[in-house]
Amino acid sequence: MTYLVGVTLLWAFSFSLIGVYLAGQVDSYFAVLTRIVLATLVFLPFLKWRNVRPALAAKLMTVGALQLGIMYVFYYKSFLLLSVPEVLIFTIFTPVYVTLIYDLLNKRFSPGFLLAAVGAVVGAAIIRYDNLSEDYLLGFLVVQGANLCFAMGQVGYKVIMERERADLPQHTVFGLFYMGALVVGVISFLIWGGNKYPTTSTQWGVLLWLGAVASGAGYFLWNKGATLVNAGTLAVMNNALIPAGLVVNLLIWNREADMPRLLIGSGVMFVALYIAERYFRNRALQAAS
Repeated sequence: MTYLVGVTLLWAFSFSLIGVYLAGQVDSYFAVLTRIVLATLVFLPFLKWRNVRPALAAKLMTVGALQLGIMYVFYYKSFLLLSVPEVLIFTIFTPVYVTLIYDLLNKRFSPGFLLAAVGAVVGAAIIRYDNLSEDYLLGFLVVQGANLCFAMGQVGYKVIMERERADLPQHTVFGLFYMGALVVGVISFLIWGGNKYPTTSTQWGVLLWLGAVASGAGYFLWNKGATLVNAGTLAVMNNALIPAGLVVNLLIWNREADMPRLLIGSGVMFVALYIAERYFRNRALQAAS
């Protein structure tokens, strides 16, 4: 849980940096490719090939391609079809995908986790809901593609690690995650990339931070945290970035926030987290008895 909370705060701060220094100023696909390259370079020195079977390498590259590579392709395409508020409101469904995909891979159904995930969606909707345009269906589907990829990536990694040997040091194989994402990042930039490159040292500094820290350390710590919590808690934490991001904007850049909605929505999400933890404990007690 500590990993997930820490990365949520890290990403909340990082998203604010994107909005202030990069959005509309630097080509999105160049920014994504740069982030993936830097993250790959951070973890390559830790990669221990003796710990990697071909099957494990293929799995890790696949989840990296999904969670970080293809997810960003869908995500950035959605901004061509939707307004920013519409993109934000449509991203809130990820918790439901997380718990359903996890249960599907484990061939079971966890109603308590699903209830917690729905609670996280309701809480996020209270915070982020805004009016929608009339032609939003295609954009909605594109954002769900991003949500599904992000959910499949983190759940896939969680399941892979649960089925691997317990003493496998995760940092010694995680470079393969970024290598899978790098393949998608290169192809995406070659197809859709523009020529709006960073022009200031601040922009390059932000990209360095986003690549080495937010993407490099961030995705590793998030996925490692995913292996240490139950699926319901992981699902709820996927929407914790929404209130965290608004608080960072409010405290650092003095952006406006609807405080009643922020507090009510955050409260609903906290209750959802409690439901997930309580359901997990009760199920563990039942299994032990």
